Amino acid sequence: MRLYDTHCHLDFSAFDKDRSQVVAGAQRVGVERFMLLGITEQQWSNLIKLCDDFSPAFRFSLGLHPYFIHQHQSTHINALASCFESLSDSARARCQAIGEIGLDATCEQPKLQKALLDQQLVLAKNYQLPVILHHRKTLDELLKSVREKRVEHGVVHAFSGSYEQAAAWVDQGFKLGIGGTITYERAKKTRDAIQRIGVEHLVLETDAPDMPLCGYQGRRNEPKRVAQVLQSLAKLLETSTEAISPVLWKNSTALFN
Repeated sequence: MRLYDTHCHLDFSAFDKDRSQVVAGAQRVGVERFMLLGITEQQWSNLIKLCDDFSPAFRFSLGLHPYFIHQHQSTHINALASCFESLSDSARARCQAIGEIGLDATCEQPKLQKALLDQQLVLAKNYQLPVILHHRKTLDELLKSVREKRVEHGVVHAFSGSYEQAAAWVDQGFKLGIGGTITYERAKKTRDAIQRIGVEHLVLETDAPDMPLCGYQGRRNEPKRVAQVLQSLAKLLETSTEAISPVLWKNSTALFN
């Protein structure tokens, strides 16, 4: 069984003491690739170095996450473009998305958030890369921006919307990132949407060290838990992990080519 954790933060300090063991544990349950996310200008260089030095299974994206809006300036768009242009050939091959970008209604400076989002969407079009989108109470507003910029490839990280919202994103050409949320029985709206939308539109993720699965609240999340997300998804879809894991792998590798 081949698994891809399409969204994790293995460069975070939460993994500094046992990163090798965490990766090995994930690989033992079938995780063959890991997508690590760019979130701030200050973090990019360390992220790139980690992916170059640590494991051939690592891939990465570069972006300006709205949660860290107080660390961003409008000039960081130029810095992002320069960072892409300066990547070595090996790093460029591993840099497979613009992200994590998006809109967050719980964070300040909505105008700056929107300006940075729009400019990063343009960069994604220019570099012919998919986008990895963060949302919080902004799914519909985010879709409007994506449509305006005619971006047709990417993933909605930690999808938690309705079936109608899921269908709208799928129509736009996006995959839905499925993680710990579906392991909670109370997430009825999202579970219903995922059940109806079809596995061909999904990718697996953990968001490690955040977004723990049901039963692991208060504990550090890890990429190995993606295997449990797969089990929960198979149960939700009333099928087997063997039936859907090849589809999910294909979805992920096609998206992050």
